[in-house]
Amino acid sequence: MTKYVYKFTEGNKDLKDLLGGKGANLAEMTNIGLPVPPGFTITTEACRHYLESGAVPAGLDAEIEANLKELEKSMGRRLGQPDDPLLVSVRSGARFSMPGMMETVLNIGLNDESVVGLATQGGDERFAWDSYRRLIQMFGKTVQDIDGELFEDVIDELKAAKGITNDLDLDADDFRQLVARFKEIVAEQTGKPFPTDPREQMTLAVKAVFDSWNAPRAVLYRRQERIPADLGTAVNICSMVFGNLGMDSGTGVAFTRDPASGQPGVYGDYLQNAQGEDVVAGIRNTVPLADLEKIDARSYEQLMGIMDTLENHYRDLCDIEFTIERGKLWMLQTRVGKRTAAAAFRIADQLVDQGMITLDEAVQRVTGDQLAQLMFPRFDDVAAAGDGVHRLGRGMNASPGAAVGKAVFDSYTAVKWSRSGEKVILCRRETNPDDLEGMIAAEGILTSRGGKTSHAAVVARGMGKTCVCGAEELDIDTKNRRMTAPGGEVIEEGDVIAIDGTSGQVYLGEVPVVDSPVVRYFEGEIDPASDQADDLVRSVDRLMHYVDAARRMYVRANADTPEDAARARRMGAQGIGLCRTEHMFLGDRRQLVERLILADTPDEQQESLDALLPLQRADFNGILDAMDGLPVTVRLLDPPLHEFLPDITELSVRVAVAEARGESHENDLRVLQAVHKLHEQNPMLGLRGVRLGLVVPGLFTMQVRAIAQAAVDRIKEGGRPRPEIMIPLVGTVQELEIIRDDAQRVLREVGEENGLELDFPVGTMIELPRAALTAGQIAENAEFFSFGTNDLTQTVWGFSRDDVEASFFSAYLEKGVFGVSPFESLDVDGVGRLIRIAVEEGRAARPGIKLGVCGEHGGDPASVHFFHKVGLDYVSCSPFRVPVARLEAGRAAGRSAQG
Repeated sequence: MTKYVYKFTEGNKDLKDLLGGKGANLAEMTNIGLPVPPGFTITTEACRHYLESGAVPAGLDAEIEANLKELEKSMGRRLGQPDDPLLVSVRSGARFSMPGMMETVLNIGLNDESVVGLATQGGDERFAWDSYRRLIQMFGKTVQDIDGELFEDVIDELKAAKGITNDLDLDADDFRQLVARFKEIVAEQTGKPFPTDPREQMTLAVKAVFDSWNAPRAVLYRRQERIPADLGTAVNICSMVFGNLGMDSGTGVAFTRDPASGQPGVYGDYLQNAQGEDVVAGIRNTVPLADLEKIDARSYEQLMGIMDTLENHYRDLCDIEFTIERGKLWMLQTRVGKRTAAAAFRIADQLVDQGMITLDEAVQRVTGDQLAQLMFPRFDDVAAAGDGVHRLGRGMNASPGAAVGKAVFDSYTAVKWSRSGEKVILCRRETNPDDLEGMIAAEGILTSRGGKTSHAAVVARGMGKTCVCGAEELDIDTKNRRMTAPGGEVIEEGDVIAIDGTSGQVYLGEVPVVDSPVVRYFEGEIDPASDQADDLVRSVDRLMHYVDAARRMYVRANADTPEDAARARRMGAQGIGLCRTEHMFLGDRRQLVERLILADTPDEQQESLDALLPLQRADFNGILDAMDGLPVTVRLLDPPLHEFLPDITELSVRVAVAEARGESHENDLRVLQAVHKLHEQNPMLGLRGVRLGLVVPGLFTMQVRAIAQAAVDRIKEGGRPRPEIMIPLVGTVQELEIIRDDAQRVLREVGEENGLELDFPVGTMIELPRAALTAGQIAENAEFFSFGTNDLTQTVWGFSRDDVEASFFSAYLEKGVFGVSPFESLDVDGVGRLIRIAVEEGRAARPGIKLGVCGEHGGDPASVHFFHKVGLDYVSCSPFRVPVARLEAGRAAGRSAQG
């Protein structure tokens, strides 16, 4: 019989799939002897059964009852006992941390009778009635789906009537009034009285937590973080401890290192006379954790010892939630903490130095996405300190980065404006889980309340989003959509502001940006061994050296100019995986291509080709020079020829106007006729790629000749050119054979003319499903494959990328058809399966064939791991993404070695 409930004494940290992260870690802390309130966990299996069938699994209620009775026995109190009640919290806890996305209900077990017993036992009526109103408020909002603003408005009205602004100034009678009014709200909104039976409260709360797995904000967060949708959440039922018993009680969140910078030290927030949700919600501003030493030195010293124990036990940065109840410290949660990109690299490096982890483990603690964040531009500190920049205020540097955008004051507007192409900064007093969609849409987040452990800070760090929290000197008025700075300056919605998540500064207008130190390191401008390099650059350098030695796959770049090629090489590229020659036919050369297309005779056609040849030769010379000694894969001309001709509508109008005026228009008419002749309904599936080489005589041989001549130039200058000739859009081996034979003939001719042997490989792009399915035949005539995953994705899905991304992709993402766009991260099940087939059949036919990928997926972290797994020899991506691909290729090798 399936076991659905585990006591905290029965689990451990390795059971996250079953007990969720929170339950597994509560069990782990219990096992190592830390002060954890007793409780039990309902498994994710129970949740999945409930979500699939609409009912809890058979036997679950009996298991909960049995574990509750054991808990009551150990505590010496019954749930909701009138004279001395046991109260419990019901909290979610999924396999992966989803901060604030699912539900929590505290103080389960309170009713009109037990609140009196709680007041008597606690010796504090205010505390008891405050706890009761919290239960009704949280239960009403999370379990009964009542608008939370209804409760908040009543609290605000009461405070306004008393002329106070702080919840701490409310007394026991005030909370009695709130309880009565909250009950009325529940009855008005649900048509039923608030449930007073403690066991019914618990059952309804458990089901609400299960249901919250599919709440819109939870679905959105999982999609954003690429968390599987079928995991479900565990439910943790824990005996309550109270931080709102007076000024000798409180609640806090602590980190064993700074999650923003990674620096060791005491980091966190503490709030006296409060419950845990108050800290995370950011409704009241906290004090720094270090202040706890003055408030309660004994608890502070004990907490420091526990933090040290946990970091050594988990061998990582730990995020801890705790409560102090009248001087006694209780641990409510721990997990490996979310951190910024900079903190991730620093902490991994520090833990290696401390002997806590190996370099193999360190590279698994950082990601390519985090490295990409470190490479984003940052504000120019010199310019920001100058007279030309207008500073509005300062808050806490919750999540680093530089963000500029128009100020907006609610999530809906952030999403709406973002979809219209506007960059926005979401400004809120504090954020809550309902703001998630706006937080994703915004460039950055600014709040006037909350600390580094508030909802805004935690979620922003997890997403790599710039965030400034607790900017108290800025009065953010969300109702009137404005923000007032010190001195009375008003910033209206739509005004451009800039926030610096590294310094916490907030500016009016734009601020100049500069390259980040990490980019300057990759560019060779900063020597990691010099005083100019900070600890972040040194951490990045150490891990990059390690992954470069560990990875199996090479990393190349997509580059079309000598400048891009040189930059790619500085970034660590080991060659060019895609040099797109169509980019070389723009500008003034467009007329030469036009003449080629319009040529009436072979002589005219050859004349155009002869004019293009030296230009192409010079192009390739520069690129081969920049990549001397490294492979350069040149893709022969790919796009439809009509792209090099004038727009058909514009040309038709010009001809019509000329005819109406009786003006000469022979040339325009001739061009129009050619455009009509070449016009295609679906040009991406028309006359392009290898088909051009077969239909337009001399076009591809001119390009191959230019490559060969450029290589000869480089050899004569003492270089080591390594060009590779790639034939695009091959669908059948016969197409490849014809073009390959022509290419090899030209290479021989140029070689013989110069007394050299030019043995350069000729291969093809695999970008059509038929090519992938017949890869064995194609491999017999190709020395390499390069998977063009952009076009392969289009042809597998039947998508025209330019059309579908603008029309229905957003709806597909919202409805969960895609977790992520297949153009951003490889569709492993569809496109990936074709790649597997092509790899297996290609290698079977030609064991030594070289295999790579040159689509945008070559720089996507998740896709790089797939390419490693299927055995590709290299990935190729844009120059800026080369370091990301290097890191992920090394991480992929490390994971393979670990099994």
